[in-house]
Amino acid sequence: MAQNRIQFQPGMSLPAFIAQYGTEAQCEAALERARWPDGFRCPRCGCQAYCVLHGSPRKMFQCNACRHQASLIAGTVMQGTKLPLTTWFLAIHLLSQAKTGLSALALKRQLGVSYRTAWALQHKLMQAMTEREARYGLSGTVQLDDAYLGGERTGSKAGRGSENKVPFVAAVSLSDAGHPLRVKLTPVTAFSFHAVTEWARAYLAPGSTVHSDGLACFRAVTRADCRHQPTVVAGRKPQDLPEFQWINTVLGNLKTSLSGSYHAFAFAKYAARYLAAFAYRFNRRFDLATLPARLLVAAVHCRPVPERVLRLADSRC
Repeated sequence: MAQNRIQFQPGMSLPAFIAQYGTEAQCEAALERARWPDGFRCPRCGCQAYCVLHGSPRKMFQCNACRHQASLIAGTVMQGTKLPLTTWFLAIHLLSQAKTGLSALALKRQLGVSYRTAWALQHKLMQAMTEREARYGLSGTVQLDDAYLGGERTGSKAGRGSENKVPFVAAVSLSDAGHPLRVKLTPVTAFSFHAVTEWARAYLAPGSTVHSDGLACFRAVTRADCRHQPTVVAGRKPQDLPEFQWINTVLGNLKTSLSGSYHAFAFAKYAARYLAAFAYRFNRRFDLATLPARLLVAAVHCRPVPERVLRLADSRC
């Protein structure tokens, strides 16, 4: 059997990562390049003339025009951290290179920090992934399905109406050759006409062709100027539905990823981040070696997120 070139990529090895980001100075230089690829620009006035202040724990810039001072991590998801940059960079490497993701407990052991610190660091980086994924939509041929996180509780309501289940829209766009390009996994309040209409207008390009099962609410994609081609499943098994081959494969991989990495997590609160983290890695699977650098860019352009905000429930769940 021929090897899958995507599956057998070398990625970025740990020795290669240490050689590139093994010291605080190397991490500072990489962080500066990621944040200001064309050189420092004052976040207040936009001036590029600056001086470097000495005596602070991290590199501090001062604008020559307005005298505004900015550190390397101010205004990023790392703002206020007391951790060394080497710890942040190692977390970025581990979370980006792990195919099935990494739990906060496993991250704690790898980084040598407390569980609370590892949890906050993990969720801050997943928030960066979530905001980056929100910028992209799907186009062309799209396979669409309804899915749920969580299972039924003993003695509670069964089926789609279970209060222990978080509904989310799962969609994957295909190339002209029928191969998966991008996946979008989005929590919704319910599978209603209104919710699917809002989702389609936000994430589907007009003119896309959407293939779905016979769930009535999926007709709402036509309100986003998309063509809808429903297929009545009628109890058939996934292997008998080639129209949904890739969306079923993606959902199978998602299930394996979550069950293989996490014993439990509060999906009712954090579903959006866990789903976006899976989608982030999947959508950038063609070049694993560049994933740490790309996640670094996402992190430096993500607004600061205090822990109290991280722990708030997602409004769509």
